[in-house]
Amino acid sequence: NRVCGLLGLATRAGKTVFGTEACMQAIEKKKIKLIIIATDAAERTKMNFKNICNNKIPILEILSIDELSKAIGKDNKAVLGIKDMSFSNEIVRIINGGEAIG
Repeated sequence: NRVCGLLGLATRAGKTVFGTEACMQAIEKKKIKLIIIATDAAERTKMNFKNICNNKIPILEILSIDELSKAIGKDNKAVLGIKDMSFSNEIVRIINGGEAIG
């Protein structure tokens, strides 16, 4: 999956924030360009992020907790924030059916 590879690359480049609390703090500091929530995350978590992002930050519900965690090399992570606009745009392009650059 190209998205998993891109998430791993973004994490190694230091362009991600993972975990609910860390993502909430980064959103408040206006550092997040995209939020990815696992499809099997708790409904309360999904609603909290929809409320805090308030249509200003795009939210994607893709991958399971296991897939998302494996992609970034961490355990049990349901929420991932992307801090870099280029990575954010590329992930959205892939999800929408476009090809990755390169």
